[in-house]
Amino acid sequence: MKNRSTTAQSIRAVGRRGPAGIMALVAAATLAAATPAIAAKQQRQVAEAVAPRVAGGPVMAIVSIKSQQVTFYDADGWIVRAPVSTGTTGRETPAGVFAILEKNREHRSSLYDDAWMPHMQRITWNGIALHGGPLPGYAASHGCVRMPFGFAENVFDKTYIGMRVIVSPHDTVPTEFSHPSLFVPKPEAIAAVPGRADKLSAEAEEATRAADEAKKAASAAAKEAASLPAALRKLEQQKTRADAELAFADKMLANAKTDQARAKAEELKQKAATKAADAATQLEAARAAAQPKRDAVAATKEAAKTAAARKTEAVKAATDAKLAGEPVSVYISRATQKLYVRRNTHKPAPDGGGEVFDTSIEVPVTIRNPEQPIGTHIFTAMAKTGTGLRWSVVTIENGDEARNALDRITIPQDVWDRIGPTALPRSSIVISDEPLSSETNYRTEFVAVLSNEPQGGFITRKPTAPAMIASDDGWDNGFGFFYRDPYVQPANPRRRSQYQYYQPAQPMQRGFW
Repeated sequence: MKNRSTTAQSIRAVGRRGPAGIMALVAAATLAAATPAIAAKQQRQVAEAVAPRVAGGPVMAIVSIKSQQVTFYDADGWIVRAPVSTGTTGRETPAGVFAILEKNREHRSSLYDDAWMPHMQRITWNGIALHGGPLPGYAASHGCVRMPFGFAENVFDKTYIGMRVIVSPHDTVPTEFSHPSLFVPKPEAIAAVPGRADKLSAEAEEATRAADEAKKAASAAAKEAASLPAALRKLEQQKTRADAELAFADKMLANAKTDQARAKAEELKQKAATKAADAATQLEAARAAAQPKRDAVAATKEAAKTAAARKTEAVKAATDAKLAGEPVSVYISRATQKLYVRRNTHKPAPDGGGEVFDTSIEVPVTIRNPEQPIGTHIFTAMAKTGTGLRWSVVTIENGDEARNALDRITIPQDVWDRIGPTALPRSSIVISDEPLSSETNYRTEFVAVLSNEPQGGFITRKPTAPAMIASDDGWDNGFGFFYRDPYVQPANPRRRSQYQYYQPAQPMQRGFW
């Protein structure tokens, strides 16, 4: 009764304040009515969670834009999950295939007023990342994936450069999968990797020393021969002058009228003839001595070229042998009809940021019915089995069913023979309609963005430098010679998405892993 009286009094007071007061009351009533709906929405959202088992190392992370959730998976299933806040309308987080490129505990944004982005894990070089941040309960970032602060801190030390991050427009999970086209490693090939790597590394070191010595010899020969032209020109000039003096003496002798003049001309001619003969002898000797030096320049130059080629071949073989002990990732694009291979060298990028990925394999591939969509499917080797590897598949775009997608592709056997026998857990094969994003370069794993999903948070950012990949010319100090890749995907115009965003707000259990 008291509440009714108070309400009536409030209404009368508002009435006395006129239209402005009535509008304020209406707004308050609307907010009050909306609060239960917001609360209901919050209650539907999932909480941070830890799998009730001992967790292994993470193999991949899947971000669901629809559910505003990130889930980390090891070989046996999900490990941890948490709510996230992805990009808001106009700055949407791009859906696609990514990998962790760089990590920074105390990152500050260079794009947004030095904003704090703790435990940042970059997935594109133009600024999309996973990091700790505020979660208002809906998509609210400028394109990054915000995670709860404590969750971001806990997963930071467990992830690694090159770990797969899948951003899906809908909810999806890894599903067990098998197919004859997937890698079937050979135990004997894997066992031979360390010994073969050591042997080829020693050969590469020897080839490098030989190449350095050949280069020094070629440089010394070229330096010694560099003075030859000037010395020969000087001797040629001396001979020319001596010949001119001899001709002058002949002329004087022919024109002599007296015995005295004739005797003097004879003496002058004799001296000029001796001088001309000496100049000719010196010039001939210099020319004879110069030829071996010229031959030495040509020979040492050719030897240096051969040694450099041998070094390139040996270093490439040693690099391949060493990389055989690393998980391998393959990307097959229907757009470019190409197959690309990436393996992490674990060497810091020479231009700073991230690590160098081996990019020396890029070959054409045959796709049956190439005009028909194939979808985007990520096949991952989750763990070893008694007969090889146990695989899973994650589909984020259903152009074709995953099994059909693999059936449609004919992969060059020499490529499979090169990388398949030593394939390890965490190796992967990605099939997609999309070309590689322009964010893919020599210091990334694969980046591919779904072109039919909104990408506002991706295309509004400053693009990175033109994509560079290693050429087939070989390697230099393990990094290689890089050139621009013409088969990369530029940022696509933003398209609208039909999904609504939501997220939970419950604390997560600590101490996982």
